[in-house]
Amino acid sequence: MVVVVVVVVVTVEMVVMVVVVVVVMVVVAVVVVVMVVVVVVVVVVVVVVVVMVVVVVVVVVMAVVVVVVVYSHASPPPDIF
Repeated sequence: MVVVVVVVVVTVEMVVMVVVVVVVMVVVAVVVVVMVVVVVVVVVVVVVVVVMVVVVVVVVVMAVVVVVVVYSHASPPPDIF
């Protein structure tokens, strides 16, 4: 009778340990996936911001070039200021 109780207790403890290990592994996997998703989102946001800044700089440079070309080729030069 004592042997049966000991075997049952040891078996239950082993099952509980396995369940705890599996739960911990699942939690760690979920945390890693969430961290990877956050990193990907941050990288995408940074790339979008950099592209927007580059587009704004290109538009400003083109506008300055157009103003300079129009100002230098006009006769008489217009008073833009």
